[in-house]
Amino acid sequence: MSEREYFACVGRRPGMFVGTASSFQRLTAFLTGYDQHAMRHGEQGLTGWHEWLVARRGRSCNHAWPGQVVHIALPEGWNNIADLSPDHEKHAIKVLFQLLDEFAAEREAGSGAQNSD
Repeated sequence: MSEREYFACVGRRPGMFVGTASSFQRLTAFLTGYDQHAMRHGEQGLTGWHEWLVARRGRSCNHAWPGQVVHIALPEGWNNIADLSPDHEKHAIKVLFQLLDEFAAEREAGSGAQNSD
């Protein structure tokens, strides 16, 4: 299973990975754990993800990658990432997995181009 397929699987059934009370915070914690495990075992994990999000958003700030995702998902603004309304949280989760898919697709395309040299 490719990383892109794995992210899609998590996005389709987040409760299977973080429990039935899935939340944006639980999912970002799960993905951070995924990233740390991958790096510990010599894999890419989410290397470049934060920088990709900053480029996608078109500007930087002092937020870690979860905050960057929420900035993209809720461009009108938000006060507390830990206290998003249910609708905002649902939307942020949807956007998170859309962005992960785009990131993984670009990375796959990039590695395919490198392998063809």
